[in-house]
Amino acid sequence: SGKFYQHAPTEASQATLASVSPVFAVMKLDKEGNTTYFEKKKTELYQELGLQARDLRFQHLMSIATRNNRIIMRMEFLKAVITPEFLLILDYRNLNLEHWLFNELASQLAGEGQLVTYSLPFEFRAIEAILQYRISKLQGRLNTLQPQILETLEALVDPKLLSVDRSKLHILLQNGKSLSELETDLKVFKETILEILDEEELIEELCLSKWTDPQVFEESTSGIDHAEEMELLLENYYRQAEDLANEARELRVLIDDSESIIFINLDSHRNVMMRLNLQLTMGTFSLSLFGLIGVAFGMNLESSLEEDPRIFWLVTGIMFLGSGLIWRRLLSFLGRHLEPPLPPHVPAVLKKSQPAAARVEIKNNLKAETFGLSRSTLTNQ
Repeated sequence: SGKFYQHAPTEASQATLASVSPVFAVMKLDKEGNTTYFEKKKTELYQELGLQARDLRFQHLMSIATRNNRIIMRMEFLKAVITPEFLLILDYRNLNLEHWLFNELASQLAGEGQLVTYSLPFEFRAIEAILQYRISKLQGRLNTLQPQILETLEALVDPKLLSVDRSKLHILLQNGKSLSELETDLKVFKETILEILDEEELIEELCLSKWTDPQVFEESTSGIDHAEEMELLLENYYRQAEDLANEARELRVLIDDSESIIFINLDSHRNVMMRLNLQLTMGTFSLSLFGLIGVAFGMNLESSLEEDPRIFWLVTGIMFLGSGLIWRRLLSFLGRHLEPPLPPHVPAVLKKSQPAAARVEIKNNLKAETFGLSRSTLTNQ
């Protein structure tokens, strides 16, 4: 009875684990493009394929691995197992994969379409079909983002605008975030491909039929090197990913440059407003200065001047005329100190007659004089 109680919990726990084992909706495609659908538990599936449980674990990032003459590919929503005879798509019921799975994949595996690896083994066609799908998705994301970003930047980078539309900035922020995600996905794609290209053993392991089919092995050793073909295939899609990454990088540089232009335009408008404010302040100061005359005449003091009817117009004219002259003087003073100093004039005779060493010395002296003038101007400001 003691042994029975010891083994009973173990059997119950195994039964519980078996009941909660995930079930995969599997799509199977063979060399001729025939498609079958079935559902199978994870434990049964990896035992039939000779894999381990971690090989079928969900992974969002892209990865390409080989185990027990099987190729395991994970790409965002796609999880596939490639063998020399068939391709398995796990959890194929995904809205992002339906069009490709049901309309394009079978014909690509059967050798139809524009693929150039018809004469090569089945795993080549399967790998190329999956990589082509991934590249096309990345290209589609870039084609969607590029016109939106260019249109938003064209609307923002306008020197006539005195302020920036916040809705456009919000759209640009969202597009910039999507562009960063695209750059990350392209980087992961390139790193995954490059990791395989740097290791000859990994490239050899991807050639499944080379080690299982004697005819393919004989072809690989005599004429067609399947490892080189696999390397060329991976290099082709690495180059396409590099081109997409360069286009995304150009968009990122364009966004950064446009932000600088936006800030320059805003600074320019801000400087104009500050200058106008300063001019109005000077005008107010001028009027206040000569307004003291009117204040003096407005005091309750008796004099003989208030009896003359021409004194009012005379004092008013002096006030406005003096205020205008003072304001004009202040504006000229402001413009003279805001403009950069002109470089000193270099006589043409010195340029022609002096030797090289003397010209260098004169050039250094002129630099020192210019630096002195700039420092004096800054000190005055």
